[in-house]
Amino acid sequence: MKIQGAVALVTGGASGLGEATVRRLAAAGARVIIVDRDDKRGPALEKELGERARFVKTDVTSPDDVQKAIDAATELGGLRVAVSCAGVGWAARTINKEGQAHDLELFKTVIGINLVGTFNVTRLAAAAMAKLPGLEDGERGVIINTASVAAFDGQIGQAAYTASKAGVAGMTLPIARDLSAVGVRVMTIAPGTMDTPMLAQLPEAARQALAAGIPFPKRLGTADDYAKLAEHIVVNNYLNGEVIRLDGALRMPPK
Repeated sequence: MKIQGAVALVTGGASGLGEATVRRLAAAGARVIIVDRDDKRGPALEKELGERARFVKTDVTSPDDVQKAIDAATELGGLRVAVSCAGVGWAARTINKEGQAHDLELFKTVIGINLVGTFNVTRLAAAAMAKLPGLEDGERGVIINTASVAAFDGQIGQAAYTASKAGVAGMTLPIARDLSAVGVRVMTIAPGTMDTPMLAQLPEAARQALAAGIPFPKRLGTADDYAKLAEHIVVNNYLNGEVIRLDGALRMPPK
């Protein structure tokens, strides 16, 4: 699919992986809907990118909110690309050192945002894409979701996060098969240790230790590493139904 002239939607688009993806797609000629709850960073990015971007404040777990964002994309000519980067992290053992059980509501919250929110965007984006005319090979759109290497190498304290990201990875193939009938591709990126705003809060020594554990290249991944892969997935229409690890060959230890 050609990015030039396409309309894209990126959740979590005001920071981190999402912001980098918004910038890369916009630079390649797409018009991008910035979907995020941050009503300070979102409008600032919209202002910076001008007519190439539009911010829509959105809770990805809300069907009404997501539909409004998709309607905004429709107004620009029809949604062709949807990238889900919105997500949260949480660390807690199933039973902590004091013998207390994991907070069930926190578990539900992580699943709700990372997995249910991703599916909410996927289902509504697919419905909109299915109404568009087919392009090369009958393709109507592409959906890119975000898992994590934790989906496969979950560490101590990552039960909620791993469950949510394993769900995203696991639904990739069945949804790709579902949507093959309407020419919509579904791919998932599973990032490793990425240098995002969340990781930036760690002390520099801790950041260097994380980078040293990556086989090659020995550095933290960048948001633009993610964005470059997302861009390639959009333009390479033979990529479908797969989860791609973006991790420098990292395999996470127990802790």
